[in-house]
Amino acid sequence: MSWSKLKQQLESFLCPALEGRVEYRAPGYRYSPDKPGICYISVDKKNVLNMMDKTSFIRWYQTELEIKNDPHIQIPISNDDIEAVRKAAKGTVPEDRLKVMARSRISSEYAKELLSAQASLSKSNFIVVATKFLSTSIEESLESNDILLNILALVDRRIGKKRILTMSEKMKLKHPSVQYFYELRRNTL
Repeated sequence: MSWSKLKQQLESFLCPALEGRVEYRAPGYRYSPDKPGICYISVDKKNVLNMMDKTSFIRWYQTELEIKNDPHIQIPISNDDIEAVRKAAKGTVPEDRLKVMARSRISSEYAKELLSAQASLSKSNFIVVATKFLSTSIEESLESNDILLNILALVDRRIGKKRILTMSEKMKLKHPSVQYFYELRRNTL
């Protein structure tokens, strides 16, 4: 599918409040066929999410320690997580230490997922993911670990007001760019 057709289809799925505010752009350069080019999503004429550019407006992480030490990331710990750590420790460990160990374990897994998701952002990947988005259900796109699928689903008109409002806990565990688009959509309600 050509870029212009893909862009037209994606923009037809935008919720009415974001039409004209959110744009998908992929400038191509005729004389540089060996370079994949760039692709970006802009909001109110500002480039918000640049594929292949780590200097974007959204926070990008370089290491696992940055993610673990970021005070804005709130990671909920369940009793099952604490029990798993208790079984792995095979001994008497104070309850407060179990919580710290469980949080550390979960934040490490979360960091690895975020870094792998960031590494796959590129123009060619955007086109593949956007094509996949058009052929999959909205629920599958929302539940995915893919940053782009989440963003495309959040700005979609098929997601209603009630559903957006009930997603706030899930969004705390998503990439900052997904959180940004969630807040953008929530502010339009």
